[in-house]
Amino acid sequence: MAKMINKTLVLTYIYLLIYIILSSGVILYNKWVLSPKYFNFPLPITLTMIHMGFSGFVAFLLIRVFKVVAPVKMTFEIYITCVVPISAFFASSLWFGNTAYLHISVAFIQMLKALMPVATFIMAVVCGTDKARCDVFMNMLLVSVGVVVSSYGEINFNIIGTVYQVMGIFAEALRLVLTQVLLQKKGLTLNPVTSLYYIAPCSFVFLSLPWYVLEKPNIEVSQIQFNFWIFFSNALCALALNFSIFLVIGRTGAVTIRVAGVLKDWILIALSTVIFPESTITGLNIIGYAIALCGVVMYNYIKIKDVKATQPITDSLPDRITKDWKEKRSSDGESPRGGVELNDEEAPLITSSRLSHIGRTQLGTHTAV
Repeated sequence: MAKMINKTLVLTYIYLLIYIILSSGVILYNKWVLSPKYFNFPLPITLTMIHMGFSGFVAFLLIRVFKVVAPVKMTFEIYITCVVPISAFFASSLWFGNTAYLHISVAFIQMLKALMPVATFIMAVVCGTDKARCDVFMNMLLVSVGVVVSSYGEINFNIIGTVYQVMGIFAEALRLVLTQVLLQKKGLTLNPVTSLYYIAPCSFVFLSLPWYVLEKPNIEVSQIQFNFWIFFSNALCALALNFSIFLVIGRTGAVTIRVAGVLKDWILIALSTVIFPESTITGLNIIGYAIALCGVVMYNYIKIKDVKATQPITDSLPDRITKDWKEKRSSDGESPRGGVELNDEEAPLITSSRLSHIGRTQLGTHTAV
């Protein structure tokens, strides 16, 4: 029994490590590719379309050709009323988030991502899936103050990049709320493969509209370098991140995932200052981010406590690990444990029929891919 638990815990930590490495790697890789100072491919919509096209193609092969995963029953009505609007906001969040890399540093982007709970809470209240509460409002105010302080301390502050990043955060927040409002009511559950199969092509189409207006002329008149292996490995990393997220969700709970997300943020901020020397962090940056992080932690604590109060007493940790070990999860559309949704780069839709509000909170990621 002890050996079984130890083996399961080791696998869980390995999955968490893989998730942190891939998530951090995708963000840093995208910044390197897009930055004019490095690879110099300043076309964020084009890069995102490459990701969507590659992910959709792989999902098509897995479902229709190799039949590794069974497709879900998707009616035309569900596709139009659910998949299309979710894909539109997902595409918008990727577009805005990736564009921010052209103007502001990775470190500052991670600090701005602390606004994700604020955006999610506002969108949830507007859409009627949550109620305005004084305790939550105070946490949101604390987070906002922290982000403002961090922004004030940013040496290379850029209003355009900041606006793009904030717009991406709110687009992602609305996408998360719509995921709950639309798909949960329809009783539709998608795993990473089926979500990519339906979401990625639709997002590709939405992205093609701003691409035609904003980036196609630049591609025609400028000398854009294209390295197949660079873009293939970049898209492959983004795809691998999807599957690592699914493994993490299936093995851990909300608290563990949030701790991993915070740890990943700090690692990203530190690594970005080493890999990109122009990314300078000031003391005011750190103070502001620490204030915002306190608000995020308090917010997550309140939401987790609310969920526990409305759920029956669960198994103890050893019993839960034993159950997880005996009941191996497959990619047949089964819901992740606890209704937790981990939102990260290139993760279009990993949803659960028991999706809770804590699962809609961004764990220190932006939606940039």
